[in-house]
Amino acid sequence: MKQDLYLAHEDALFWADFSYVDFPDDYLGSMQPAIESALQAMGELEGGAIANPDENRMVGHYWLRDSKLAPNAELSSAIRETLDKVKEIARQVHTGELQAPQGRFTDLLVIGIGGSALGPQFVGKALGHPETDRLRVHFFDNTDPDGIDLTLAEIGKALPTTLALVISKSGGTPETRNGMLEAVHAFSEKGLDFSKHAIAVTGDGSKLHQYSQENQWLDFLPMWDWVGGRTSETAAVGLLPAALQGLNIDELLAGAKQMDGLTRSSEFRNNPAAMLALAWYYLTGGKGSKDMVILPYKDRLDLFAKYLQQLIMESLGKEKDLMGEVVHQGISVYGNKGSTDQHAYVQQLREGVPNFFATFIEVLKNREGDSVSVDEEGMTSGDYLHGFFLGTRDALYEKDRKSITLTIRETTPSAIGALIALFERAVGLYASLVGINAYHQPGVEAGKKAASAILSVRKSITEQLLANPGIPQTASEVAKKINQANKFDWVYKILENLCVNQPDGFQRRGKGDPNSDQFLAR
Repeated sequence: MKQDLYLAHEDALFWADFSYVDFPDDYLGSMQPAIESALQAMGELEGGAIANPDENRMVGHYWLRDSKLAPNAELSSAIRETLDKVKEIARQVHTGELQAPQGRFTDLLVIGIGGSALGPQFVGKALGHPETDRLRVHFFDNTDPDGIDLTLAEIGKALPTTLALVISKSGGTPETRNGMLEAVHAFSEKGLDFSKHAIAVTGDGSKLHQYSQENQWLDFLPMWDWVGGRTSETAAVGLLPAALQGLNIDELLAGAKQMDGLTRSSEFRNNPAAMLALAWYYLTGGKGSKDMVILPYKDRLDLFAKYLQQLIMESLGKEKDLMGEVVHQGISVYGNKGSTDQHAYVQQLREGVPNFFATFIEVLKNREGDSVSVDEEGMTSGDYLHGFFLGTRDALYEKDRKSITLTIRETTPSAIGALIALFERAVGLYASLVGINAYHQPGVEAGKKAASAILSVRKSITEQLLANPGIPQTASEVAKKINQANKFDWVYKILENLCVNQPDGFQRRGKGDPNSDQFLAR
C-alpha cells in the first residue's frame, strides 16, 4: 500500500485506498492544473453560477445540506422551510395526528421513477429495519402493470392505511402519472378516496401540483429546478420517504455536509472526490474505455450500484462536449454485492476481457452484537466476508485489474449521506476534466419524445382496426393506411401487443410471421 494514496478521514469514519489504481509516478503531478481547474469550476457552481446553459439554471444540490451556501436568502429560506415541513409531516404521521380515515398510516407507497425512486430505495434498504421502521415502504417505480400488481399484492389489506407520495418535478412524467392513476384506481376499487392518502412532491405550479390542489390532497412539498432528479436524495424527494420510514435524516444530511467539506479541499491529493475523479480519468483514458464495477461488501448496499448507474451514467453519458464537438463520453456502471459476485461474474473479471475497473465498498462493522463461529478455527461469517473482499481484490490485481477501495465504519445515516455526497462531487469533477455538461440529459428527453410518437401511432392503429371490424389486415397494410409505411416494425409490434393484451377486442391470425400474419378488430 502506498501511504500517499491511502486517504484517512478519521473524523468522518471514512477511508479511501487508491494504491490499487497504479497511477504512474508523475501522473498526479501532471494532472494538477486540470483538477485544480475542475475544483475551481465546482466552487463557482456552488456559488450559484449557471451550470446548465441548455436550461439557464443553477445546480444547487450541495445547498440542501448547508442552506447558508445558497446564493440568496430566498433559496436558503426555502430549503430550511422545506426541511422543517418534511419533519413536521413525519411527526404528524408517526403520532397519528395525520392519518387515513381508517386509522393511522402503516404503509408508504412511493410513486416515482429514476431519481425519484432510486435514491429512496437505496437509502431505505441501507438504513431500514423491519423491527424499527415506522412505515413499511413500497414503490411504483415503473409503468409495468404486472409490477404494479405485485406491489399492490405486497400492500394487501394495508391499503386503507397506506400513505402515497407521488414524486415528479414536472408532473408530466408518463411513468409516474400512470402509477398515480393506477393507484387512484386501486384505492377506488377498495372504496377509498385517494386524495385522503396522497401527498405531492413536485414543482410549484406543475401539472401534478395543480392536480393535487384540485383534488384536495393532504399536502405538497416543492421540487426545485436547480436540483436534478439524480441528485435529489437530500431534497424532499429523498428526505420525506426516509423520515416517514423513521430514518434519521438529520444524520444523513450531516454526513453529506461533512463529505462536502472534505471534497471541497484544494489539496486534491487528500480530497477523496478529486482523487476518485482522477482515478476514473486515468483508468478509462478520459474516454470511458473501461466499465466501473461496483462491489459493496454489505447486503444493505446491494442497491448502491443501481443508484450509481443513474447518477454516473445519466450525468456523464453525453454525445457532445461543452464546445459542441461529438465526443461520446460516459462510463458504464454495473455491480451487485460481495461475496455474491464471487459466484457470479468475478471469474470473468479476473480472467476475461480486461475492460473494467472495480470499486470496492468495505464496511468494517459486521453486525450489532457478537457473531457465532462458523468453523473450527473460530472464524465468523463476517470474517469470511472480509476475507472474500481482500482475496477478490488481490486476485484481480494479480491479473492487472485495477481497483479503488472506499471504506466506512458501518452503515449509518451519516455514512450513507457521505457516500452520496462523495459520488455527486466526483461526477461533477470528472465532467469538468472531460469537458462535458453533467447536469442535463438530452438522451432521456429524446427517449420520451420517441415514446410519445409511438403512442400516437398506437392510437392510429387502434382506430384503423376499429373502423374496419372483422376485416383482417397485415401489418404492412395497416402501416400504409395510417401513413407509417416506414415504421413497419413499430406497427407490427404494436399489433402483436394489442392482440395479447386485449384479446376480446383484437385477434391475430397466422403462425408468427410478421409479413403474412393478419390482424383484425373482433
